[in-house]
Amino acid sequence: MKEEYDFTDAEQGKFYRPVEDLEIPIYVDKHVQKVIASVADKQNKSISELVNTLLKNDIDIAQSLK
Repeated sequence: MKEEYDFTDAEQGKFYRPVEDLEIPIYVDKHVQKVIASVADKQNKSISELVNTLLKNDIDIAQSLK
């Protein structure tokens, strides 16, 4: 390690990414993925759109049961 480093041309926060902007990979069973892909294709949606719709519906159901 050097005694001193020159940060004159450094850019603060160059690689900073807010947590809200991070995309989390989610892994599902192959069978689930095939079924979701098939349904998404029939509904002319992306897999992400369909999964988000299904999860939002599940959240609504879970909250209504409280």
